[in-house]
Amino acid sequence: MARMFDTGSPALSRDDLLDWLRLIRSENVGPVTFRNLLAHYGSARAALEALPELSKRGGRKRPVKICSRSRAERELADLEARGATVLALGSDAYPPALAAIDDAPPLLFVQGHEVLLQRPGVALVGARNASANGRRMARELGAALAADGYLVISGLARGIDAAAHAGALDGGTAAVMAGGIDVVYPPENEALYDEIAARGVLLAEHAPGTEPQARHFPRRNRLISGMARGVVVVEGAQRSGSLISARLAGEQGREVMAVPGSPLDPRSGGCNSLLKQGASLVEKPDDVLRVLRDQAAPGPAEHRDDGFHATGTGGASPDEVTLDAARREVTELMGSAPVAVDEIMRECQFSPSIVTMVLLELELAGRCERHPGNRVALVQTGPT
Repeated sequence: MARMFDTGSPALSRDDLLDWLRLIRSENVGPVTFRNLLAHYGSARAALEALPELSKRGGRKRPVKICSRSRAERELADLEARGATVLALGSDAYPPALAAIDDAPPLLFVQGHEVLLQRPGVALVGARNASANGRRMARELGAALAADGYLVISGLARGIDAAAHAGALDGGTAAVMAGGIDVVYPPENEALYDEIAARGVLLAEHAPGTEPQARHFPRRNRLISGMARGVVVVEGAQRSGSLISARLAGEQGREVMAVPGSPLDPRSGGCNSLLKQGASLVEKPDDVLRVLRDQAAPGPAEHRDDGFHATGTGGASPDEVTLDAARREVTELMGSAPVAVDEIMRECQFSPSIVTMVLLELELAGRCERHPGNRVALVQTGPT
């Protein structure tokens, strides 16, 4: 049987957990929208009931796809069969640094030694086609940081990620999966995956069996940086996933560090660029430890409780005349380039709750997408 899931308020029953899972697996519902829906409607079940009308009001023609209870049951059964644990956002076992970011997953799937998630984390990332020196540096950094009590976090990719995990196995390492928790990618790292499952901890937000796709990797990277107090890039080209992780780390208020490299090696271009932009220089483990020891732990997000308590509206919506006017003004302020939600609220004459409702409608209709840094953009769509 599934365990109870403590959300920091009343424990989630199995039925509540299934509702959470159904909501986050429903079409166009991401972590931020999930939190806003629970804030407005008070429960995942009430939010699920509201999805069809919200998406219709946002301009959607076809019915929004809502995850069925049977599908959620199958997903939970798959997780239980693997011995995986489900951590709900707000629970004591949820990684505290990750809980502080705006788009933390409502549900996180964990296999291995989940107690490691309470350690302060540091992410080590870098090139897949890493040099021998880069891999050696990653192994040495991983071993030293884990021995000092840090959880070494990476993405199980070949190259720098794999070397960092291997170095930290004896002390503590976490692999964040781009797909399902049971899908090893790349396949060549299967032995390392098994070692981490036995001695470290594996994490995923996607359903078991999910094969990694290109769009999953930036989402995976925001978890790697979100769990950490700082991100160290060992090798990385100018346009690489490692640089995405570094950018996300900066947006999340994490420390960004980089190992310098030869200007003749393209794999060092991204690291050298980060150093020019003010990243801390890393030549040895003590450089990382000094930066992390001087940094306070990420605090809980100011709106963290929004995901678990209703706003007091009881699910009531403003009158339709007001909403129509708000829809026109909010969509006029938006475009294909991401804009901060706070900026929209400053520029329009409507209350934050009304703006949030309009954005919910647009997102559920597939007309709006979320971007890091609490930014939104309109998307060009066909018939919906």
